[in-house]
Amino acid sequence: MSESTLPPCPECASEYTYEMPPLLVCPECAHEWTADAPDGGPADDPDAGGSREIRDAVGNVLADGDTVVVVKDLKVKGGSGPIKVGTKVRNIRLVDGPGDHDIDCRVDGFGPMHLKSSVVKKA
Repeated sequence: MSESTLPPCPECASEYTYEMPPLLVCPECAHEWTADAPDGGPADDPDAGGSREIRDAVGNVLADGDTVVVVKDLKVKGGSGPIKVGTKVRNIRLVDGPGDHDIDCRVDGFGPMHLKSSVVKKA
């Protein structure tokens, strides 16, 4: 595809998209999608139409930017102690992380880490 034929970003409608084979990328919002995705669905979405739902320990659907509360003590390798029950974690990001860790966040007093959605509940 040439620059003049690239579609605008489906997330923010930016006209400055560029091609990074096999993906199209938006430099303004960092959204990536495949050129053949009918609705500009995420590049890593095998269905190219639906999105993967990530649920917390009690079944609530989580979204980027949510605040969650830890529901059980978590041992931290190399940490000074565990993350205690009731610790509030703000502004989470949902990712396809290592193993079954699907939340990327920053925990106060511990720093950045990945958590499993099964050990948190939506606040």
